[in-house]
Amino acid sequence: MTRELNVLGACPLDCPDTCSWVVTVRDGEAVGLRGNKVQPYTRGALCVKVNRYVEHTKAADRILYPMRRIGPKGSGRFTRIGWDEALDEIARRLTAIIEEFGGEAIWPYQGTGTLGYIQGESGLAGWRLWNALGASRHDLNICSRAGNLGLARTNGTPGGMDPEMFARSRLILLWGTNTLTSGHHLWKFIQDARADGAHVVAIDPIRTRTADQADEHLAIRPGTDAVLALALVHVVLDEGAEDRDFIERHTEGWEGFEREVRKYPPKVAAEITGIPEKTIRALGVRLAHTRPTAIRATMGVQRHQGGGTAMRTIACIPGVTGDWRHPGGGVAYSTSAHVPLRVDPRRGLRPETPTRTLTMTRLAEGLADTRRPVKCLWVYAANPMGSTSDQNRVREGLLREDLFTVVMEQFPTDTVDYADIVLPATMQFEHADLHAGYGHMYLMWNEPAVPPAGESASTTETFRRLARAMGLTEPSLYASDLEIAEELLSADHPALAGVTLERLRAEGWARLNYPNPFVPFAGGFPTPSRRLRFVPEGKGYVPPATARADGPYKLALITPAPHVFLNTVFGNNPELARRAGAPKVLVNAKDAADRGLSDGQRVRVFNGHGAMTAELQVSDRVAPGVVAAPKGSWPKLSPDGVNVNVLVEERDADMGRGAVYHDNLVEIGPVP
Repeated sequence: MTRELNVLGACPLDCPDTCSWVVTVRDGEAVGLRGNKVQPYTRGALCVKVNRYVEHTKAADRILYPMRRIGPKGSGRFTRIGWDEALDEIARRLTAIIEEFGGEAIWPYQGTGTLGYIQGESGLAGWRLWNALGASRHDLNICSRAGNLGLARTNGTPGGMDPEMFARSRLILLWGTNTLTSGHHLWKFIQDARADGAHVVAIDPIRTRTADQADEHLAIRPGTDAVLALALVHVVLDEGAEDRDFIERHTEGWEGFEREVRKYPPKVAAEITGIPEKTIRALGVRLAHTRPTAIRATMGVQRHQGGGTAMRTIACIPGVTGDWRHPGGGVAYSTSAHVPLRVDPRRGLRPETPTRTLTMTRLAEGLADTRRPVKCLWVYAANPMGSTSDQNRVREGLLREDLFTVVMEQFPTDTVDYADIVLPATMQFEHADLHAGYGHMYLMWNEPAVPPAGESASTTETFRRLARAMGLTEPSLYASDLEIAEELLSADHPALAGVTLERLRAEGWARLNYPNPFVPFAGGFPTPSRRLRFVPEGKGYVPPATARADGPYKLALITPAPHVFLNTVFGNNPELARRAGAPKVLVNAKDAADRGLSDGQRVRVFNGHGAMTAELQVSDRVAPGVVAAPKGSWPKLSPDGVNVNVLVEERDADMGRGAVYHDNLVEIGPVP
């Protein structure tokens, strides 16, 4: 008889929605996947990318066995080996590196390929092992760090609104976020608000598919978001609509912030942001008189030189309007800070060994350091050759013959091609994990639905095997996945009241035990004074690097997320790659005409860091002076072996050394 069952799980990918899903399994094989209809945020819908996940797990190019390199680095030539052989070689090489250079010569380069608290970066998977070995600490700052720190400077935490509260909003500012592509489940709540008369504004350098559906689109110049925020507050003050009671009772630093605001009337802001003065003034008037107002600002808004300051200043708006008083008012960036799980990487396993911190956004720099050299790069849940800035210099580092590189992967990415040893990794249907969305207030349990494919192993199982191969005796290195889950849920926090592993495994999800409706700062802000901290005078705006287009490169480059890829995940899926098409660059008609370029022409996009070829699309979706080239393609599947990150400088944002993917100048010309 055919035996069919449904297994509850969760999407692991780097998206705020973290969907609850149901896997249909027939005779031990996953044959179907659907969104969980009873989960309040997922509501039965998955995205265009994850709808192909069953197909993706069975792809012909999936890595199923350990492999050793047999060709030059970068060639992608490997031979199959056994797990024992792979682990013996790794243990021997790591031991030799530690003896000669110390544990800090090992760089565990973890990414956001999975966000799980057991298998992924949210729980710092593998860090007990790395701390036991004295490895360098990995600063995983590439995605959202600048914005997190900016919000924390204002509110004391990057945590803010429950996105479900957008259904109660009357004015919604979608600021630097393409909701319908990168977290589309929020749109349902926006639609609920619109049904009650809410006005939706998209603030974005690109007229995205979200901007197409909004009531207004403000085509802001990249990196000038803080100026717009200050100008909107300026109009609120002109209208006499600031919430004086809230300011006096719940904030600090008002006088200095008011002086900063007065420097940016709409006329001045229009010159900087490229948004017409009358448009800024009209939105400011609407903001002044519409309660509650919700601001959705996600990671794109802070990927430039002044990204942290931009989020810090945007976060001041509800402090002026008093929107934090109301369900449906405030700022939503990430809900991760509301998740009180107990993450324990056991940092004290080698307390006698001082360790350095290596920064994710500075991979090329770290691999080029000869004073304290990295001798082992261990890559997992990451594809830095495709996703990291300064692609040409990263490639130089990965080509080092003295660099022992181990990659744990599901598919033969560009990074895999530079590995010495490749270890096959399980996919989400094949292992247990605990998830929390950074765009909602739920915990999700992922139950294994099918056995691991081939000889693949989960992240936790791989590190248990390596600890055993290295003869380590620390008991915590061998904790099972269910033991880790129990430990994560053991935090003494009221938000976890009633949330047990038994319940999660039975039901698949549980809402964190916060009030509903959730007003996050009803009891005060988590700052020393319990007050929101306004931006000091002179600290409200850090201009982007693209503001100085006085050299040979005149066009500000944006690298948006495409609709069919998630970072470089799915870049090898034939159907999704077909939908994405060849690399493209969107250019305004004026800029194309100024350079004698025409629609559909193959062009060279270049700057001092590198160059790529792309198909030029003349479009009014970008303003003059701005070009857009989507991220996510695999370099080795592109015509010239690179993607758009070859044009991105390895440079720091103003806070947290955040990445600057949207703050680079380029030029465009015909292909020679």
